[in-house]
Amino acid sequence: MGIKVFITKDFEHMSKLAADIVKEKIAALFKGKKEVVLGLATGNSPTGMYKHLAQAANNGEFDSSRIRSFNLDEYVGLPGENIQQRVVHPESYCYFMIQNYFGLLKHKFIETNVPFGSLIDQKTLIRELEKYHDDWTYKGTDAGKSIAIKQKTKSKYLAWIKKDILDGYAQKIKKAGGIDLQVIGVGGRGHVAFHESGIPFRGSSVMLVKLDGNTINNAVKDGHFSSIKDSPNYAISMGAELVYQARNVVLLANGERKMESVTQSLLSKMTPEVPISYGQKYAEKGGNLIYVLDKVAGRKLLTKREELKEKKIEVEDWASA
Repeated sequence: MGIKVFITKDFEHMSKLAADIVKEKIAALFKGKKEVVLGLATGNSPTGMYKHLAQAANNGEFDSSRIRSFNLDEYVGLPGENIQQRVVHPESYCYFMIQNYFGLLKHKFIETNVPFGSLIDQKTLIRELEKYHDDWTYKGTDAGKSIAIKQKTKSKYLAWIKKDILDGYAQKIKKAGGIDLQVIGVGGRGHVAFHESGIPFRGSSVMLVKLDGNTINNAVKDGHFSSIKDSPNYAISMGAELVYQARNVVLLANGERKMESVTQSLLSKMTPEVPISYGQKYAEKGGNLIYVLDKVAGRKLLTKREELKEKKIEVEDWASA
């Protein structure tokens, strides 16, 4: 147990190595369990890994019909006239997973789960938040904040979100026995899923998050949505505290934008400003944390080998091999 870092040559090498690690973990888990519970991420980082894993499953290297999965997050407020249209919207994470992983499998998982963000009507949510200020509080020090809904609320809509959407998803994970292996990516500021920078670790199970304006603007700039009006303002997300309850965590990161946050998460003090830094506490408690990085994201870590060694963090440089 502890923290191990693999530095790879490029995105393809990172994807292949990560897939091999996940396959090995699944095989080991199958020896003692009838089914394995995976936590899955969206974003660019895991897309190559998912293709390798789907091919491996289709080749019979592991039995995908013995796997149950839970995704990290989903938007609230996707364009659409109804729930069905929001679920199948090209930018929904449900659609993403079908395109990049689930739809590639010959033998489907036992069950796939994505947070129930598409069930929430964003206009109704905004109205209820404005009307019932005493039913909730913001948590966070930056623009992106968690909306903590209180146990007793006047708003039936907010009470429903807390009970069925947030607590319901966490309870479903618990009922499945918890997550055996969680795959995560990392944002430029060290956030995991929509656990934005500055949101406290404590109590970050499944959260309703008000998105940072930069997150919204970047979604438009990157072509995911045609305008700010069409871009969701909220999301449902697992928080770092829940993410790092998994028995194994595999973190993927590639590119210059991830380098600083990846380095800080291992070598600086644990802080909500860099949510993935919670992995330090996770490893201290006996969690198995693996970083798989391309040589750009891992470049600064390679210059800090002595500091990593002092922290008993093992580094394997496959980029130079």
